[in-house]
Amino acid sequence: MDFHGVDLNLLVAFDALMNERNVTRAATQVGVSQPAMSAALSRLRTLLGDPLFQRSSAGLIPTPRARDLAAPVASALRQIESAMVSQPVFQPETASVTFKLGLQDYPTVILLPELLQALGRTAPGVALNVHAFNDRDAAVDLLDAGVIDAAIGVAPTSTDARILTRPLLRDTFVTVVSSDHPAAGGPMDLDTYLSLRHVLVSPEGQLHGLVDQTLAQQGRKRNLALTLPQLFAVPSVVARTDMAATILKRVALQFQASHRLALFPPPLALPEIDFHLIWHRRSDNHPAQLWFRELIAKLSAPL
Repeated sequence: MDFHGVDLNLLVAFDALMNERNVTRAATQVGVSQPAMSAALSRLRTLLGDPLFQRSSAGLIPTPRARDLAAPVASALRQIESAMVSQPVFQPETASVTFKLGLQDYPTVILLPELLQALGRTAPGVALNVHAFNDRDAAVDLLDAGVIDAAIGVAPTSTDARILTRPLLRDTFVTVVSSDHPAAGGPMDLDTYLSLRHVLVSPEGQLHGLVDQTLAQQGRKRNLALTLPQLFAVPSVVARTDMAATILKRVALQFQASHRLALFPPPLALPEIDFHLIWHRRSDNHPAQLWFRELIAKLSAPL
């Protein structure tokens, strides 16, 4: 392509449109008017011979050509920015800022207390604004809208160049019953397991989970007595009833002593579950956001 006479600011507009999927928000990000951003999109379409974005009720949907361009354009712009702009160093001990963090239930139980302790020690002027989300893909919507700076949860079902992820935690399942339950003496074989009444944690409102899918492959079915959207209630429910629950091991261990729970390996093969740190490319190189993400990663490493 002959770059003579080409306004390279169009690439900035393209990057903003990929990030925001909305002309108005992209214009705000770049610092231009909405008509100016629409005009830039029109020029980009002419320059590249492709519509680049299609309008839909969910916002702008990038074409395959736009998806192919997204990563190299974003990388080139970040390199130029790094070469030309000296980013201020983030000083956590004196900073006064609020980070907005999206959390699913599991990292709220396992990681949030550690994160708050670390912030108290190293960044006393930093506040945290937590947004709960259940559906794994909701994190993308929250990041796109600027509601959160980062999220911790199961990785979204699909992402593109504007959403970045980093694996943080991995955990396995255990089955828990009250230590007073007749089954607490073990062993927990499949017949015993299927004879119990079960609690299902289903943040997305489904009436079957991973255990039920695995059992269905064997032509078996468990007795679901309770379906809950929240993980937090499970230890108390199990401790005070004859129900069993199959939950992630670190959560069970955290409540084992206080709720007098008996733990068993589930009598069926279940996969490990991975949790990721998720953030938007627009904040990838921001000094404060970089520090915040590295702190989360450091706290997660021992786990």
